[in-house]
Amino acid sequence: MDFSPIVDNLKKREYTVSTFENNIDACEYLTKEINGFSVGFGGSMTLKELGLFDSLSSNNEVWWHGKGDQLKEYGSDFVIKKAMTTDIYITSANALTESGQIVNIDGRCNRISSTLYGHKKIYYIIGKNKIAPTLEKAIWRARNIAAPKNAQRLGINTPCAVKGDKCYDCSSPQRICRGFLVLERPPSGIEVEIVLINDSLGY
Repeated sequence: MDFSPIVDNLKKREYTVSTFENNIDACEYLTKEINGFSVGFGGSMTLKELGLFDSLSSNNEVWWHGKGDQLKEYGSDFVIKKAMTTDIYITSANALTESGQIVNIDGRCNRISSTLYGHKKIYYIIGKNKIAPTLEKAIWRARNIAAPKNAQRLGINTPCAVKGDKCYDCSSPQRICRGFLVLERPPSGIEVEIVLINDSLGY
């Protein structure tokens, strides 16, 4: 995929942008760039597929509520709060528009809130499958592709998880679509780098 138009649009929106042909090169780049920091991870299958937690843990203090041993030792709330106060925060996006808007849906909202304030730098790791031509289609993708798959992964009892086909805008107490964020530009005072990978990663 030719990322050139998207890269230009992201740079116009004041983002730093890096592009890679595969997840191995992207992981190597991030491992070299992030050294000696505290790092928080947002919930993301993309990060899991990259193997980034293990790669960064040797030279950084890394916190992620998706890592079983940390959950067992400290509990989910503690790990999430630690991840929200780190130097660097790494996450993905449910969708990215070709014009450079980042779209995310969240349940506990720790992930979207952590992309807005409190860190020195934020990285978004985004595979080509997350790119949508318009904001309308990006929102559709987040609600009807990413959210049902994440609900199924989490084993929750919502219509989208049971049927796995689309968003039903449900009123289930287990609903994971509770916070919705469209990021137009980086928050003031925070460096944000978009890492685009020419491969399909995550949901």
